[in-house]
Amino acid sequence: MKNRVLIIGGRGRIGNCVAQDLATFTDATITITGRTSQGETAPQSALNFSFLPLYLADKDALKKAVSASDLVIFCAGPFLYRDTSVLQTCIEAGVNYLDVSDSSHFTRQILTCREDAHNAGITAIINSGIFPGISNSMVRQGVEALDEADRVHLSYVVGGSGGAGVTVMRTTFLGLQKPFDVWIDGKWETVNPYHDRESIVFPEPYGKTGVYWFDMPEAFTLPESFPVKTVITKFGTIPDFYNFLTWTVARWWPPFVLKNPGVIEFLSYVSFAMTRVTDSFSGIGVAVRSEVTGKKDGKAAKCCTTMVHPNTAIVAGIGTGTIAQLMLEGKLDKPGVWPVEQILPTDLFQAVMASRNITINQDLVMGNW
Repeated sequence: MKNRVLIIGGRGRIGNCVAQDLATFTDATITITGRTSQGETAPQSALNFSFLPLYLADKDALKKAVSASDLVIFCAGPFLYRDTSVLQTCIEAGVNYLDVSDSSHFTRQILTCREDAHNAGITAIINSGIFPGISNSMVRQGVEALDEADRVHLSYVVGGSGGAGVTVMRTTFLGLQKPFDVWIDGKWETVNPYHDRESIVFPEPYGKTGVYWFDMPEAFTLPESFPVKTVITKFGTIPDFYNFLTWTVARWWPPFVLKNPGVIEFLSYVSFAMTRVTDSFSGIGVAVRSEVTGKKDGKAAKCCTTMVHPNTAIVAGIGTGTIAQLMLEGKLDKPGVWPVEQILPTDLFQAVMASRNITINQDLVMGNW
């Protein structure tokens, strides 16, 4: 097993959870990077990791660190602000790549590197984690349960901060900056973020919860991956008043205000401070619900796949850690750039989820509803 792993942004909450998962389930030698030795959180078992100060703008230092690795995991968000330089460095060095991106803008950039990655013989897997990531594999599982798939409805709900840091708050508010395109009835339509509230019944302890349109990479990778006519991606939080506050910002604040970095920082830190208070009763868990509708045995059918976990950050680390493990073991070896649902077979997905005691529930309903 090639086992030298470089986690860029490993001092952050998500990066640390990825490192912890790899340290638990592999014998990888793990190096985590950050601009300083201090991050949003310290590794729980510092002896498992070495630390490397690294600025992404220092191209020579980045190249040296990447070249000394067998796998690079890019965890330094918000990804709206990132470019393809880390992947390009991996391509030049012949090193496999994995990221936790949740940015549509970044994903579109990364996908332009497909030919370069293929020609270099490296496997690059993007959008891992929980959503996107585990959610993508849940959709694949649902699509494969039907003979024909027509519509995908992905919904996510997170309790409070989700156990993550300020970076995740930034990502939420950055996602409110402009309308985005979605695949509806076989054509692209433009929708506004955090609009069109819909009540979705999630597994306990969440129950019926409001979700809203949110710009996610799955909105355009899933239509590419599967012959479906509609893909819906909606997100919500609990307590519900956070949804109202976010909806108010999305609806009433002028676009030029939301594009001001200072405003984004203010909103992010205020929101993070609020969730530090409400986390004690809302929890920091996550529920994902994938509903795929189509046909089975010539009849209308619906496959609903769900997952619940009490800590969003930890399960995000599991989503990325499991894929990293499979890459290190040579089980995911396909040169090019791939969203999770295009490269991870359902049997492997089910096996690695079971290895982490993650339960994926699936219900198939036949007939009209």
